[in-house]
Amino acid sequence: MRRAIFAILILGLGSSVFLIPRGIVIKPEAKGGLGAQVSEVISGENGVGILDGQTEATSTPTSTDAYFVPKGSTDLPPQPQLPNPPTVVKAVYLTGWSAGSTKTVDRIISLIKRTELNAVVIDIKDYSGYVSYAMDIPLVKESGAMRDLRMASPNLVIKKFHDAGIYVIGRVTVFQDPMLAKLKPEWALHNKTAGGLWLDNKKLAWMDPAGQGTWDYVISIAKEAIGRGFDEINFDYIRFASDGSIGNISYPYWDMKTPRHKVIAIFYSYLREKMGSIKISADLFGLATVNRDDLGIGQVIEDAYKYFDYVAPMVYPSHYAPGFIGIQNPGAHPYEVMKYSLDKALEKWLALTTPKTTSTPAIAPEKLGKLRPWIQDFNMGATYDAAMVKKEFQAVYDSLENGTSSAAYAGWMIWDPKNIYTDGALAPK
Repeated sequence: MRRAIFAILILGLGSSVFLIPRGIVIKPEAKGGLGAQVSEVISGENGVGILDGQTEATSTPTSTDAYFVPKGSTDLPPQPQLPNPPTVVKAVYLTGWSAGSTKTVDRIISLIKRTELNAVVIDIKDYSGYVSYAMDIPLVKESGAMRDLRMASPNLVIKKFHDAGIYVIGRVTVFQDPMLAKLKPEWALHNKTAGGLWLDNKKLAWMDPAGQGTWDYVISIAKEAIGRGFDEINFDYIRFASDGSIGNISYPYWDMKTPRHKVIAIFYSYLREKMGSIKISADLFGLATVNRDDLGIGQVIEDAYKYFDYVAPMVYPSHYAPGFIGIQNPGAHPYEVMKYSLDKALEKWLALTTPKTTSTPAIAPEKLGKLRPWIQDFNMGATYDAAMVKKEFQAVYDSLENGTSSAAYAGWMIWDPKNIYTDGALAPK
């Protein structure tokens, strides 16, 4: 999501800084799927190419700044879920590193206490396949996903947020997972030309979205997090791979005949069944709100509405291609871009509540997932100061809260990879 972000790789007593890109710029209604929709790779203010849905980053806290467990002691016991959770969530995103930092957690709690915010989204497993904290899950241990832990005492962190009345959402990436791919290459995408694992342009491996083994792995992590006290699980990268030589992919499970969106919908159904009444949400590309196809990656927003409690389209204005709805620089026009996208998302939601034929009956509104879009709070396409972020909020309110129907409205979430949020854009408590 946001400005180019810095990640610090600890090398003994020294460190080196590198940039992790993540986001693509795509054109609406292009033919040939997402690969044909990639307009151009753009650069952020620090010259970072954006190659996927959200720009991610990590930053390593110092030993005096983290929740380190004293030798011989343990984390707190699992925590209960937050009683009386908010029906309208207003959240900010935190990396695992940030959630493992006392200083950052205290800063975020202070921000939430004095503003309209009431929730946080914390990485449990990110784009790298690494998990943020130790888990007693065999495949997680075997894969090496615990070699770069960011939170020593996750239950303590959850308690600290809950004690402040803050709703805690855990974010789990799904089909981009280099660590699982190394452990279970038979579940992963392969390069049919060169052999071995297929890697995207960032040299990251992906899992076959049709493989149930990957589904069960992700679900085991999600359920473990709920057992610790997380209130909701947010799933990201729920899609087919798009960034790289797609034509060279060999799929161990997908028959390449079943439409991609049906494969993803089957996973949605399985996820819903296994997670039961646990609150779950899904991140989708922003163009899923306006496109009629699956973007070539299997994302159809109507499918997500049917299985998730909340659907979170990443409608970052900077991630739309020049010319979108006639705007040369969409990033400089947050209200217009987001209002148009969310209006279309609401139209699709309302269409599901209206019967078309006897074979496609209407779905009761309470059976559909509500909309909770991601909001951009990072400089890309324009400088995102308080006024610009407020325009995004206004678009959400005008479209979902005060528009055709408010039945689909469930709040918003703000993304900044640096986890530094624009205080002046937020209404006071």
